[in-house]
Amino acid sequence: MPFRDLREFITALEQQGQLCRVTRQVDWNLELAHVAKLNEERGGAALLFQDIKDYPGKYVFSGAFTARERMAIALGLDPHTRYVELARHWVQRTQERVPPVMVEQGEWQQNVRQGAEVNLLELPVPWVYPADGGRYIGTAVYLITRNPDTGRVNLGTYRGMVIDERTIGIQIIKGKDADIDLKAYARAKQPMPCAYVIGGNPLLFACSSTLFPIDFSEYDAAGSLNGAPIEVAHGLTTDLPIPAGAEIVIEGEIMPGETLPEGPFGEYTGYYSGAGEHTREFITVKSLAFRDEPILWLSTVGKPTTDTHMIMGINHNATLWSDLLRAKIPGIQAVYCPPEAAGRMLAVISIRQMYYGHSTWVGLAAFSSITGNYGLKTVIVVDEDIDPEDWSQVLYALAFRLQPERGIQVLHRGRSTPLDPSLPIDSRYLTSRVLIDCCIPYEWEKKPRPIELDQELVKRITDEWDTYFGQLPADGHEARARERPLAVPAPSARR
Repeated sequence: MPFRDLREFITALEQQGQLCRVTRQVDWNLELAHVAKLNEERGGAALLFQDIKDYPGKYVFSGAFTARERMAIALGLDPHTRYVELARHWVQRTQERVPPVMVEQGEWQQNVRQGAEVNLLELPVPWVYPADGGRYIGTAVYLITRNPDTGRVNLGTYRGMVIDERTIGIQIIKGKDADIDLKAYARAKQPMPCAYVIGGNPLLFACSSTLFPIDFSEYDAAGSLNGAPIEVAHGLTTDLPIPAGAEIVIEGEIMPGETLPEGPFGEYTGYYSGAGEHTREFITVKSLAFRDEPILWLSTVGKPTTDTHMIMGINHNATLWSDLLRAKIPGIQAVYCPPEAAGRMLAVISIRQMYYGHSTWVGLAAFSSITGNYGLKTVIVVDEDIDPEDWSQVLYALAFRLQPERGIQVLHRGRSTPLDPSLPIDSRYLTSRVLIDCCIPYEWEKKPRPIELDQELVKRITDEWDTYFGQLPADGHEARARERPLAVPAPSARR
Protein backbone atom coordinates (compact mmCIF):
# COMPACT_ATOMS: atom_id res chain seq x y z
CA MET A 1 0.00 0.00 0.00
CA PRO A 2 1.25 3.55 -0.66
CA PHE A 3 2.43 5.48 2.42
CA ARG A 4 1.72 9.18 2.67
CA ASP A 5 3.97 9.80 5.64
CA LEU A 6 6.21 8.30 8.31
CA ARG A 7 3.28 7.76 10.69
CA GLU A 8 1.48 5.45 8.30
CA PHE A 9 4.70 3.47 7.89
CA ILE A 10 5.17 3.20 11.67
CA THR A 11 1.58 1.95 12.00
CA ALA A 12 2.21 -0.70 9.34
CA LEU A 13 5.38 -1.83 11.12
CA GLU A 14 3.51 -2.17 14.40
CA GLN A 15 0.71 -4.16 12.76
CA GLN A 16 3.26 -6.62 11.38
CA GLY A 17 5.21 -7.02 14.62
CA GLN A 18 8.13 -4.93 13.42
CA LEU A 19 7.92 -2.07 15.96
CA CYS A 20 8.50 -1.81 19.70
CA ARG A 21 7.51 1.23 21.77
CA VAL A 22 10.07 2.34 24.38
CA THR A 23 8.01 3.71 27.27
CA ARG A 24 10.81 4.12 29.82
CA GLN A 25 12.31 7.61 29.92
CA VAL A 26 15.66 7.85 28.13
CA ASP A 27 18.21 10.65 28.01
CA TRP A 28 18.82 12.27 24.62
CA ASN A 29 22.49 12.48 25.65
CA LEU A 30 23.97 9.10 24.52
CA GLU A 31 21.44 6.82 26.28
CA LEU A 32 18.80 6.97 23.54
CA ALA A 33 21.24 6.21 20.71
CA HIS A 34 22.95 3.49 22.75
CA VAL A 35 19.64 1.73 23.34
CA ALA A 36 18.93 1.99 19.61
CA LYS A 37 22.37 0.66 18.65
CA LEU A 38 22.29 -2.26 21.07
CA ASN A 39 18.82 -3.14 19.81
CA GLU A 40 20.13 -3.15 16.22
CA GLU A 41 23.02 -5.43 17.17
CA ARG A 42 20.51 -7.87 18.66
CA GLY A 43 18.37 -7.85 15.53
CA GLY A 44 15.48 -6.13 17.28
CA ALA A 45 12.44 -4.39 15.87
CA ALA A 46 12.24 -0.71 15.00
CA LEU A 47 11.91 1.49 18.10
CA LEU A 48 9.66 4.44 18.89
CA PHE A 49 10.99 6.34 21.93
CA GLN A 50 7.98 7.91 23.67
CA ASP A 51 9.51 9.48 26.80
CA ILE A 52 12.66 11.53 26.18
CA LYS A 53 14.20 13.54 28.99
CA ASP A 54 13.41 17.28 28.63
CA TYR A 55 11.15 16.65 25.61
CA PRO A 56 7.59 15.69 26.58
CA GLY A 57 5.26 15.11 23.65
CA LYS A 58 8.11 14.62 21.18
CA TYR A 59 9.37 11.32 19.84
CA VAL A 60 12.36 9.63 18.22
CA PHE A 61 12.08 6.75 15.75
CA SER A 62 15.02 4.42 15.05
CA GLY A 63 15.81 1.15 13.30
CA ALA A 64 13.40 1.72 10.42
CA PHE A 65 15.48 -0.15 7.85
CA THR A 66 17.95 -2.17 9.90
CA ALA A 67 16.18 -5.33 8.72
CA ARG A 68 15.33 -6.44 5.20
CA GLU A 69 11.74 -7.14 6.31
CA ARG A 70 11.09 -3.49 7.09
CA MET A 71 12.59 -2.36 3.81
CA ALA A 72 10.18 -4.76 2.10
CA ILE A 73 7.22 -3.26 3.99
CA ALA A 74 8.24 0.24 2.90
CA LEU A 75 8.24 -0.99 -0.70
CA GLY A 76 4.78 -2.55 -0.27
CA LEU A 77 6.13 -6.12 -0.55
CA ASP A 78 5.88 -9.28 1.54
CA PRO A 79 8.25 -8.95 4.53
CA HIS A 80 9.90 -12.24 3.57
CA THR A 81 10.96 -11.02 0.12
CA ARG A 82 14.63 -11.82 -0.55
CA TYR A 83 17.14 -8.99 -0.73
CA VAL A 84 17.95 -9.47 -4.42
CA GLU A 85 14.23 -9.53 -5.21
CA LEU A 86 13.79 -6.20 -3.40
CA ALA A 87 16.45 -4.78 -5.70
CA ARG A 88 14.82 -6.39 -8.75
CA HIS A 89 11.50 -4.77 -7.76
CA TRP A 90 13.25 -1.40 -7.43
CA VAL A 91 14.79 -1.79 -10.90
CA GLN A 92 11.44 -2.65 -12.48
CA ARG A 93 9.40 0.08 -10.77
CA THR A 94 11.83 2.91 -11.46
CA GLN A 95 11.70 2.34 -15.20
CA GLU A 96 8.75 4.73 -15.04
CA ARG A 97 8.57 8.15 -13.42
CA VAL A 98 5.73 9.30 -11.20
CA PRO A 99 6.11 13.08 -10.63
CA PRO A 100 4.96 14.71 -7.36
CA VAL A 101 1.71 16.62 -7.08
CA MET A 102 1.40 20.06 -5.43
CA VAL A 103 -1.06 20.54 -2.55
CA GLU A 104 -1.99 23.73 -0.76
CA GLN A 105 -0.36 23.12 2.61
CA GLY A 106 1.88 20.66 4.43
CA GLU A 107 1.01 19.09 7.77
CA TRP A 108 4.45 20.12 9.00
CA GLN A 109 3.14 23.70 9.17
CA GLN A 110 1.21 23.00 12.39
CA ASN A 111 3.99 24.62 14.46
CA VAL A 112 6.05 27.39 12.87
CA ARG A 113 9.07 29.28 14.21
CA GLN A 114 10.76 32.01 12.18
CA GLY A 115 13.74 34.32 12.64
CA ALA A 116 14.77 34.79 16.25
CA GLU A 117 12.06 32.34 17.39
CA VAL A 118 13.95 29.42 15.86
CA ASN A 119 15.60 27.05 18.33
CA LEU A 120 16.71 23.73 16.84
CA LEU A 121 17.13 22.31 20.33
CA GLU A 122 13.37 22.60 20.78
CA LEU A 123 13.54 19.15 19.14
CA PRO A 124 14.90 15.99 20.86
CA VAL A 125 18.17 16.01 18.90
CA PRO A 126 20.31 13.12 20.17
CA TRP A 127 24.00 12.98 20.99
CA VAL A 128 24.80 9.68 19.28
CA TYR A 129 28.39 8.55 20.03
CA PRO A 130 30.72 9.72 22.84
CA ALA A 131 33.37 11.31 20.57
CA ASP A 132 30.89 13.03 18.24
CA GLY A 133 31.43 16.76 17.81
CA GLY A 134 27.89 17.62 18.84
CA ARG A 135 24.21 16.70 18.63
CA TYR A 136 23.28 15.41 15.16
CA ILE A 137 19.86 16.41 13.89
CA GLY A 138 20.62 15.03 10.43
CA THR A 139 21.15 11.26 10.32
CA ALA A 140 17.92 10.16 8.61
CA VAL A 141 17.28 13.34 6.69
CA TYR A 142 17.37 14.83 3.19
CA LEU A 143 18.46 18.21 1.90
CA ILE A 144 16.29 19.72 -0.84
CA THR A 145 17.97 22.09 -3.31
CA ARG A 146 17.22 23.46 -6.76
CA ASN A 147 19.86 24.03 -9.43
CA PRO A 148 19.61 27.68 -10.53
CA ASP A 149 20.76 26.89 -14.07
CA THR A 150 18.58 23.87 -14.90
CA GLY A 151 15.74 24.07 -12.36
CA ARG A 152 16.37 20.44 -11.35
CA VAL A 153 15.24 19.70 -7.77
CA ASN A 154 17.48 17.34 -5.80
CA LEU A 155 16.98 15.39 -2.57
CA GLY A 156 20.27 14.28 -1.01
CA THR A 157 21.26 12.83 2.35
CA TYR A 158 23.99 14.84 4.08
CA ARG A 159 24.69 14.63 7.80
CA GLY A 160 23.97 17.68 9.93
CA MET A 161 25.27 18.79 13.34
CA VAL A 162 23.59 21.44 15.47
CA ILE A 163 26.19 24.20 15.92
CA ASP A 164 23.83 26.57 17.72
CA GLU A 165 20.08 27.24 17.88
CA ARG A 166 19.91 28.53 14.28
CA THR A 167 22.90 26.89 12.57
CA ILE A 168 23.50 23.39 11.18
CA GLY A 169 26.93 22.26 10.03
CA ILE A 170 26.45 20.01 7.01
CA GLN A 171 28.83 17.71 5.15
CA ILE A 172 28.21 18.08 1.41
CA ILE A 173 30.60 15.69 -0.32
CA LYS A 174 32.38 17.10 -3.36
CA GLY A 175 30.88 16.15 -6.69
CA LYS A 176 27.46 15.29 -5.27
CA ASP A 177 24.36 16.96 -6.69
CA ALA A 178 24.05 19.46 -3.82
CA ASP A 179 27.70 20.38 -4.34
CA ILE A 180 26.99 20.98 -8.05
CA ASP A 181 24.07 23.20 -7.06
CA LEU A 182 26.19 25.08 -4.50
CA LYS A 183 28.88 25.75 -7.09
CA ALA A 184 26.23 27.19 -9.43
CA TYR A 185 25.13 29.60 -6.67
CA ALA A 186 28.78 30.44 -6.02
CA ARG A 187 29.20 31.50 -9.65
CA ALA A 188 26.14 33.71 -9.26
CA LYS A 189 27.53 35.04 -5.93
CA GLN A 190 24.25 34.15 -4.18
CA PRO A 191 23.32 32.04 -1.14
CA MET A 192 21.69 28.67 -1.91
CA PRO A 193 18.13 28.27 -0.56
CA CYS A 194 17.55 24.84 0.96
CA ALA A 195 15.22 22.75 3.07
CA TYR A 196 16.42 20.10 5.53
CA VAL A 197 13.61 17.58 5.96
CA ILE A 198 12.84 14.70 8.32
CA GLY A 199 9.96 12.31 7.69
CA GLY A 200 7.38 12.07 4.95
CA ASN A 201 7.09 8.90 2.91
CA PRO A 202 9.92 6.61 4.11
CA LEU A 203 11.01 5.98 0.52
CA LEU A 204 12.07 9.63 0.20
CA PHE A 205 14.92 8.97 2.63
CA ALA A 206 15.75 5.79 0.71
CA CYS A 207 15.82 7.63 -2.62
CA SER A 208 17.76 10.61 -1.29
CA SER A 209 20.89 8.47 -0.92
CA THR A 210 20.47 6.84 -4.35
CA LEU A 211 22.83 7.56 -7.25
CA PHE A 212 20.28 8.44 -9.93
CA PRO A 213 21.24 10.09 -13.22
CA ILE A 214 21.42 13.84 -12.69
CA ASP A 215 18.17 14.44 -14.63
CA PHE A 216 16.20 11.82 -12.65
CA SER A 217 14.26 13.33 -9.74
CA GLU A 218 14.20 11.52 -6.40
CA TYR A 219 10.56 12.62 -6.13
CA ASP A 220 9.77 10.78 -9.38
CA ALA A 221 11.56 7.65 -8.19
CA ALA A 222 9.85 7.66 -4.79
CA GLY A 223 6.48 8.08 -6.50
CA SER A 224 7.12 5.11 -8.77
CA LEU A 225 8.28 2.93 -5.85
CA ASN A 226 5.36 4.09 -3.70
CA GLY A 227 2.80 3.40 -6.40
CA ALA A 228 1.36 6.91 -6.00
CA PRO A 229 2.66 10.48 -6.43
CA ILE A 230 4.37 12.19 -3.51
CA GLU A 231 2.36 15.18 -2.31
CA VAL A 232 4.42 18.36 -1.92
CA ALA A 233 3.77 21.91 -0.72
CA HIS A 234 5.73 25.13 -1.12
CA GLY A 235 8.12 26.09 1.66
CA LEU A 236 7.54 28.99 4.02
CA THR A 237 10.73 30.93 3.29
CA THR A 238 11.79 29.16 0.09
CA ASP A 239 9.89 28.16 -3.02
CA LEU A 240 11.15 24.59 -2.79
CA PRO A 241 8.69 21.66 -3.04
CA ILE A 242 8.56 19.98 0.37
CA PRO A 243 6.76 16.71 1.19
CA ALA A 244 3.36 17.57 2.62
CA GLY A 245 3.58 14.66 5.07
CA ALA A 246 6.97 15.62 6.52
CA GLU A 247 7.47 15.65 10.29
CA ILE A 248 10.10 18.40 10.57
CA VAL A 249 11.12 21.02 7.99
CA ILE A 250 14.09 23.34 8.45
CA GLU A 251 14.42 26.05 5.79
CA GLY A 252 17.39 28.31 5.31
CA GLU A 253 20.33 29.03 3.09
CA ILE A 254 23.95 28.01 2.57
CA MET A 255 26.44 30.70 1.64
CA PRO A 256 29.06 29.28 -0.78
CA GLY A 257 32.60 29.50 0.57
CA GLU A 258 31.61 30.11 4.19
CA THR A 259 32.42 27.26 6.61
CA LEU A 260 32.40 26.40 10.31
CA PRO A 261 33.88 23.47 12.33
CA GLU A 262 31.77 20.30 12.04
CA GLY A 263 32.35 16.80 13.38
CA PRO A 264 33.69 14.36 14.14
CA PHE A 265 30.85 11.89 13.62
CA GLY A 266 30.65 8.09 13.81
CA GLU A 267 30.08 7.24 10.13
CA TYR A 268 28.67 4.16 8.34
CA THR A 269 32.19 2.81 7.83
CA GLY A 270 32.41 2.14 11.57
CA TYR A 271 34.98 4.91 12.07
CA TYR A 272 34.84 8.58 13.01
CA SER A 273 34.98 11.04 10.14
CA GLY A 274 36.01 14.68 10.31
CA ALA A 275 38.17 14.46 13.38
CA GLY A 276 37.66 18.03 14.53
CA GLU A 277 40.03 19.81 12.17
CA HIS A 278 37.52 20.12 9.32
CA THR A 279 35.30 23.08 8.56
CA ARG A 280 32.26 22.59 6.35
CA GLU A 281 29.34 24.47 4.85
CA PHE A 282 26.48 25.33 7.17
CA ILE A 283 22.79 26.10 6.98
CA THR A 284 21.69 29.44 8.40
CA VAL A 285 18.16 28.56 9.50
CA LYS A 286 15.34 30.95 8.60
CA SER A 287 12.39 28.85 9.73
CA LEU A 288 11.62 25.71 11.69
CA ALA A 289 8.27 23.96 11.31
CA PHE A 290 6.98 20.67 12.65
CA ARG A 291 3.86 18.63 13.21
CA ASP A 292 2.11 18.29 16.56
CA GLU A 293 3.97 15.65 18.59
CA PRO A 294 6.78 15.50 15.99
CA ILE A 295 8.80 12.36 15.32
CA LEU A 296 12.54 12.80 14.77
CA TRP A 297 13.95 9.92 12.69
CA LEU A 298 17.34 8.70 13.91
CA SER A 299 19.81 6.47 12.12
CA THR A 300 22.63 5.39 14.42
CA VAL A 301 24.90 5.05 11.35
CA GLY A 302 28.09 3.49 12.85
CA LYS A 303 28.92 -0.17 12.20
CA PRO A 304 26.55 -2.35 10.11
CA THR A 305 23.74 -3.00 9.91
CA THR A 306 21.85 0.28 10.32
CA ASP A 307 19.21 2.10 8.27
CA THR A 308 22.02 3.66 6.26
CA HIS A 309 23.58 0.34 5.29
CA MET A 310 20.29 -1.31 4.35
CA ILE A 311 19.07 1.67 2.33
CA MET A 312 22.38 2.14 0.54
CA GLY A 313 22.58 -1.61 -0.01
CA ILE A 314 19.19 -1.86 -1.68
CA ASN A 315 19.34 1.36 -3.68
CA HIS A 316 22.94 0.91 -4.87
CA ASN A 317 22.08 -2.68 -5.72
CA ALA A 318 19.14 -1.52 -7.83
CA THR A 319 20.87 1.38 -9.53
CA LEU A 320 23.98 -0.65 -10.41
CA TRP A 321 21.69 -3.29 -11.91
CA SER A 322 19.81 -0.58 -13.82
CA ASP A 323 23.10 0.91 -15.05
CA LEU A 324 24.14 -2.45 -16.51
CA LEU A 325 20.76 -2.92 -18.18
CA ARG A 326 20.91 0.60 -19.64
CA ALA A 327 24.34 -0.26 -21.04
CA LYS A 328 22.58 -3.08 -22.98
CA ILE A 329 24.84 -5.74 -21.46
CA PRO A 330 23.08 -9.09 -21.93
CA GLY A 331 23.12 -12.07 -19.63
CA ILE A 332 22.81 -10.28 -16.26
CA GLN A 333 21.01 -12.69 -13.92
CA ALA A 334 21.27 -10.89 -10.58
CA VAL A 335 23.24 -8.19 -8.77
CA TYR A 336 23.97 -8.26 -5.05
CA CYS A 337 25.49 -5.30 -3.18
CA PRO A 338 25.59 -6.42 0.47
CA PRO A 339 24.25 -4.06 3.13
CA GLU A 340 27.30 -4.83 5.30
CA ALA A 341 29.34 -2.97 2.66
CA ALA A 342 26.71 -0.19 2.52
CA GLY A 343 25.96 -1.37 -1.02
CA ARG A 344 28.88 0.77 -2.14
CA MET A 345 32.21 -0.99 -1.69
CA LEU A 346 31.43 -4.50 -2.99
CA ALA A 347 29.20 -6.09 -5.64
CA VAL A 348 28.58 -9.69 -6.71
CA ILE A 349 27.14 -10.12 -10.20
CA SER A 350 25.74 -13.34 -11.63
CA ILE A 351 25.79 -13.71 -15.43
CA ARG A 352 24.98 -16.17 -18.20
CA GLN A 353 28.10 -16.08 -20.36
CA MET A 354 27.39 -15.65 -24.06
CA TYR A 355 30.73 -14.79 -25.71
CA TYR A 356 34.46 -14.38 -25.20
CA GLY A 357 35.37 -11.82 -22.55
CA HIS A 358 31.76 -11.41 -21.41
CA SER A 359 32.52 -11.71 -17.69
CA THR A 360 35.39 -9.20 -17.93
CA TRP A 361 33.15 -6.69 -19.69
CA VAL A 362 30.53 -6.99 -16.96
CA GLY A 363 33.07 -6.28 -14.22
CA LEU A 364 34.63 -3.33 -15.99
CA ALA A 365 31.19 -1.94 -16.88
CA ALA A 366 30.20 -2.07 -13.20
CA PHE A 367 33.18 0.10 -12.27
CA SER A 368 32.47 2.61 -15.02
CA SER A 369 28.73 2.91 -14.32
CA ILE A 370 27.05 5.88 -12.65
CA THR A 371 26.70 3.89 -9.44
CA GLY A 372 29.99 1.97 -9.48
CA ASN A 373 32.08 4.96 -10.45
CA TYR A 374 31.80 6.30 -6.88
CA GLY A 375 33.36 4.16 -4.16
CA LEU A 376 32.99 0.66 -5.63
CA LYS A 377 36.25 -1.23 -4.89
CA THR A 378 35.50 -4.92 -5.47
CA VAL A 379 33.42 -6.69 -8.11
CA ILE A 380 33.00 -10.46 -8.03
CA VAL A 381 31.54 -12.01 -11.19
CA VAL A 382 30.05 -15.50 -10.95
CA ASP A 383 28.27 -17.90 -13.28
CA GLU A 384 24.48 -18.10 -13.43
CA ASP A 385 24.26 -21.20 -11.22
CA ILE A 386 25.68 -19.22 -8.28
CA ASP A 387 23.22 -17.26 -6.15
CA PRO A 388 25.07 -13.98 -5.48
CA GLU A 389 23.11 -13.42 -2.27
CA ASP A 390 24.24 -16.77 -0.84
CA TRP A 391 27.75 -16.29 0.52
CA SER A 392 28.30 -20.03 0.86
CA GLN A 393 27.87 -20.34 -2.92
CA VAL A 394 30.02 -17.27 -3.61
CA LEU A 395 32.81 -18.67 -1.42
CA TYR A 396 32.51 -21.97 -3.29
CA ALA A 397 33.03 -20.10 -6.58
CA LEU A 398 36.00 -18.22 -5.10
CA ALA A 399 37.54 -21.48 -3.94
CA PHE A 400 36.94 -23.74 -6.94
CA ARG A 401 36.43 -21.50 -9.98
CA LEU A 402 38.76 -18.57 -9.43
CA GLN A 403 42.25 -18.89 -10.92
CA PRO A 404 44.02 -15.77 -9.59
CA GLU A 405 46.43 -15.30 -12.50
CA ARG A 406 43.52 -15.32 -14.94
CA GLY A 407 40.66 -13.96 -12.89
CA ILE A 408 42.06 -11.05 -10.87
CA GLN A 409 42.62 -7.60 -12.32
CA VAL A 410 43.68 -4.59 -10.23
CA LEU A 411 42.65 -1.16 -11.49
CA HIS A 412 44.04 2.19 -10.35
CA ARG A 413 42.82 5.74 -9.82
CA GLY A 414 39.12 5.09 -9.32
CA ARG A 415 36.87 7.69 -7.70
CA SER A 416 36.54 7.10 -3.96
CA THR A 417 34.31 8.25 -1.16
CA PRO A 418 36.22 10.49 1.26
CA LEU A 419 34.74 8.41 4.10
CA ASP A 420 36.67 5.22 3.17
CA PRO A 421 38.86 4.40 6.23
CA SER A 422 41.06 2.02 4.21
CA LEU A 423 42.69 5.10 2.64
CA PRO A 424 44.95 7.69 4.33
CA ILE A 425 42.93 10.58 5.74
CA ASP A 426 44.68 13.15 3.53
CA SER A 427 44.22 11.24 0.23
CA ARG A 428 40.78 9.69 0.09
CA TYR A 429 39.48 10.81 -3.29
CA LEU A 430 41.20 8.06 -5.34
CA THR A 431 41.09 4.30 -4.77
CA SER A 432 42.37 1.11 -6.39
CA ARG A 433 39.86 -1.51 -7.50
CA VAL A 434 39.83 -5.26 -8.01
CA LEU A 435 37.83 -7.35 -10.46
CA ILE A 436 37.53 -10.98 -9.35
CA ASP A 437 36.26 -13.18 -12.19
CA CYS A 438 35.05 -16.50 -10.75
CA CYS A 439 33.43 -17.69 -13.98
CA ILE A 440 34.51 -20.85 -15.76
CA PRO A 441 36.05 -19.49 -18.97
CA TYR A 442 33.54 -19.29 -21.80
CA GLU A 443 36.12 -20.44 -24.34
CA TRP A 444 36.95 -23.75 -22.65
CA GLU A 445 35.72 -26.59 -24.81
CA LYS A 446 36.15 -29.10 -21.98
CA LYS A 447 34.52 -27.60 -18.92
CA PRO A 448 34.37 -29.21 -15.46
CA ARG A 449 31.31 -31.42 -15.16
CA PRO A 450 29.09 -30.31 -12.26
CA ILE A 451 27.47 -32.79 -9.91
CA GLU A 452 23.69 -32.77 -10.28
CA LEU A 453 20.92 -34.45 -8.37
CA ASP A 454 18.20 -36.53 -10.01
CA GLN A 455 15.37 -34.01 -10.02
CA GLU A 456 12.57 -36.58 -10.14
CA LEU A 457 14.01 -38.23 -7.06
CA VAL A 458 14.44 -34.86 -5.38
CA LYS A 459 10.76 -34.12 -5.94
CA ARG A 460 9.64 -37.47 -4.54
CA ILE A 461 11.82 -37.10 -1.44
CA THR A 462 10.60 -33.54 -0.91
CA ASP A 463 6.96 -34.60 -1.15
CA GLU A 464 7.55 -37.42 1.35
CA TRP A 465 9.98 -35.59 3.61
CA ASP A 466 8.10 -36.12 6.90
CA THR A 467 7.99 -39.90 6.39
CA TYR A 468 11.76 -40.19 6.63
CA PHE A 469 11.79 -39.33 10.33
CA GLY A 470 9.01 -41.50 11.72
CA GLN A 471 11.38 -43.94 13.48
CA LEU A 472 13.69 -41.42 15.19
CA PRO A 473 14.03 -41.69 18.97
CA ALA A 474 11.64 -39.48 20.89
CA ASP A 475 14.42 -37.34 22.35
CA GLY A 476 13.97 -34.20 20.37
CA HIS A 477 15.90 -35.29 17.26
CA GLU A 478 12.68 -35.90 15.38
CA ALA A 479 11.33 -32.46 16.18
CA ARG A 480 14.55 -30.79 15.12
CA ALA A 481 14.65 -32.72 11.86
CA ARG A 482 11.08 -31.74 11.05
CA GLU A 483 11.81 -28.10 11.81
CA ARG A 484 14.74 -27.95 9.41
CA PRO A 485 13.60 -26.85 5.95
CA LEU A 486 14.80 -29.00 3.10
CA ALA A 487 17.09 -26.93 0.90
CA VAL A 488 16.68 -28.13 -2.67
CA PRO A 489 19.47 -26.76 -4.87
CA ALA A 490 18.59 -25.39 -8.26
CA PRO A 491 19.89 -27.49 -11.17
CA SER A 492 23.38 -26.40 -12.20
CA ALA A 493 23.76 -24.95 -15.67
CA ARG A 494 25.05 -27.63 -18.03
CA ARG A 495 28.29 -26.81 -19.67
